[in-house]
Amino acid sequence: MKFHLVLSIAVMLLIAALSCAEQKQKDMPDKEQMKTQLNQISNLLQDSGFTRAMAETLEAAYYIAEKQPVPSFTAGDIDTAQVKKNIKDEKIATGIAPLYALECGIGQLMEVYNGTPVEWLDKIIDNKLDSTQVLILNRFANATWKAGQPFRGLERIKRPVFISSFFLPEDEVQKDYDHILSTAKMLRQKMTDVKDSSISHQLQRINALLQDKQFAFDVAANAEAVYYTTLHKAVPPFLKPGEDTATQSKSMLDEKIAVNIAGFYALECGLSYLATAQNALPSKVLHDIVTDSLTTPEKKLFERFANATWKAGQPFRSLDRITRHNFTPFDLLSPSEMDKDWVQIKAAAEKLIPHIQ
Repeated sequence: MKFHLVLSIAVMLLIAALSCAEQKQKDMPDKEQMKTQLNQISNLLQDSGFTRAMAETLEAAYYIAEKQPVPSFTAGDIDTAQVKKNIKDEKIATGIAPLYALECGIGQLMEVYNGTPVEWLDKIIDNKLDSTQVLILNRFANATWKAGQPFRGLERIKRPVFISSFFLPEDEVQKDYDHILSTAKMLRQKMTDVKDSSISHQLQRINALLQDKQFAFDVAANAEAVYYTTLHKAVPPFLKPGEDTATQSKSMLDEKIAVNIAGFYALECGLSYLATAQNALPSKVLHDIVTDSLTTPEKKLFERFANATWKAGQPFRSLDRITRHNFTPFDLLSPSEMDKDWVQIKAAAEKLIPHIQ
């Protein structure tokens, strides 16, 4: 009798375990479905029509959140108008993106694993990150790189590497991390005298460096040198004669699209990160965003991505913009400034959902 009772209990436990395993398997997203959805997002990244429509949506979301009338996206002669841009500013803006990726990426690492900015800089430099931690930094690097491309010319979104970061070849991923590493070394040198200080004190130092035009120049010049060095090419002067004061004409419409599209690139890189790190299906994450069902850590992750891409665009508009009061480490932002980042993520998700199957 006792034997039969034990056997019955064992059978029931086995059935329960198999049922749980089966349910877990059902809950796991299909790999092909995930790749299909990420590929759909990749195609939209290179779609200039969708990019313009998304930029219009995100600009409107900003004005609505501010309770202001939504202006026409193409008011006046913006379709054909040109704007003079400083060549030096654009070169700095192009090379400075890894700094903003590093700052927001370290903030995310601190959020998840604790530690201080200096401790994380040391771990990066000493190659002591695990694969998930490296992934976080690479996704932020890709997000800030993407944010700068349409400022340089909207046609750049058609390039083969302008795709979901999930599909990037290893050599492209390594380029991102090379820039993160070299920038980490520069930032760490500037943090030596605050290495034993509080997190708040270290963040204040980073704040000062983010707003330092000379540091921006130095980081950008170093980033360009790293690029040529990894290609085993001679490093040219960062600025050619006359470029420090020269200007060039840019499309005003391209710039307006670039200013407003950053939230989409933040959303894409966040989706790609969660797909890789947590096997999260993009359509499910998008649904959770628009229904405010994300966990607080997940929401903050997307806000950090949005802040990183916003920062990456500012020096393209003018290097003076990095000295503004809200150009600060994400963790020093007020709740109202963080809410602006969330508005952009949510609006981008609502626009993207109908295009993902």
